[in-house]
Amino acid sequence: METVWSSVKTAIKEKIPGHSFRMWIEPIRCFLDEEGGLVLACPNFFSKKRVQENYGSFIVEEFQRALGKTCTISFLVANGNGNRTPKPELSRQLTLPDLAVRPYSGRLLRKDFTFEYFVVGGNNDFAYSAALSLASRKASLQNSLFLLSNTGMGKSHLTQAIGHLILNQSPRERVFYMTAEDFSNEMVQAYRNDSIDKFKGKYRNDCDVLLLEDVHHLSGKERTQVELSMTLDSLFEAEKKIIFSSCYRPGEIPKLNDKLRSCLSGSLISDIEAPNFRTRVRILQRKALLKGMPIPEKVIHYLASELTDDVRQLESGLIGVTAKASLLSCPIDIALAESVVKNIVRQRSTITVDIIKKLVCKHYNISINEIDSRSRKQNLVRPRQIAMYLARNFTDSPLQTIGRSFNRYHATVLHAVNCIEKGIKKNGAIQKQVEFFRQKLHSGKF
Repeated sequence: METVWSSVKTAIKEKIPGHSFRMWIEPIRCFLDEEGGLVLACPNFFSKKRVQENYGSFIVEEFQRALGKTCTISFLVANGNGNRTPKPELSRQLTLPDLAVRPYSGRLLRKDFTFEYFVVGGNNDFAYSAALSLASRKASLQNSLFLLSNTGMGKSHLTQAIGHLILNQSPRERVFYMTAEDFSNEMVQAYRNDSIDKFKGKYRNDCDVLLLEDVHHLSGKERTQVELSMTLDSLFEAEKKIIFSSCYRPGEIPKLNDKLRSCLSGSLISDIEAPNFRTRVRILQRKALLKGMPIPEKVIHYLASELTDDVRQLESGLIGVTAKASLLSCPIDIALAESVVKNIVRQRSTITVDIIKKLVCKHYNISINEIDSRSRKQNLVRPRQIAMYLARNFTDSPLQTIGRSFNRYHATVLHAVNCIEKGIKKNGAIQKQVEFFRQKLHSGKF
């Protein structure tokens, strides 16, 4: 049987990407059960689910071709000798829908941000495989992963999924989940409270897995960068697992010291791209099922065809149609979906950096020449930063293009975006100002 399985694997290897073969097919063991039936033993529950969903029919076809007869194959989670292993504790945890998971330190892990709930497609297959591999293996040649994507593509989902799986496999693992800004703020407080040695010991000695999101927010924070670099050196030396996430590649993050940039660049960098139509359909179907939302297939396909930006936009559409149908007591149909989609994507294609600049300048009673000038007056700096932030979020223009529009470098744009994001989190004047412009842009009244 090993000879047949070897022949089947050779045929599969020629038809699927190399990383997919190594991740999903290579670890499988083949044997006969007591009744002479074919059994494929997968190393874990996630592998079994993935292989069945994506390669099951293909494997059966190749076996039938190799054997010259029809056959059925059983998939199970077992070792190479056929001894069954129990499903991971993850399945039990998912039956508790209202509970988030608290890691050893940092933020809570969202209950639904698990591998089981992640929809895999061609846009994220490699990132998913890399994340699952890192989470499920005790020892690996690659212990650090850098998840790269635009906002709303799933990097936070994968980051937290790693935390979920590790905690389910090894509940005593000390998992730290936080943003780069959280790390920076905690370090500042440690210095203020004269407890920096405790802070250093916590991250260098008491951490087994570090999940660090939005590392681009470290731009320009020299003191934090130095401390994080030394922390990472300790974790790398101890062969701890480290997962980074960002909207930018390490080389694109401005004002980053060479040592930290080297640490980030040394990780396995996995891109997550925008999902294609087929994947968008599956995402909508999965989320509708999980949330108990009965959505007609034709509406699912319509939403998938129109909402193409990111996963968050898909979620917005899904929630929009169900909420509107409930409030108006009307059926969920294409007409209803069209009204929701119209509000979501309205004017996005027509909003430009110049339109945003004119809107901001009009509101603050300043001229285009003033906002583009080198002046550092406060009455110009804040509107300029808000305009840059809006341009980043309401247009598809890259940082370099936005920067040139304001006679600035892309690093200045990134700094402005970070400043406004911090201001929004404080729920103060900046948050209100940004929300005002959001409503204007969404309404098309600019």
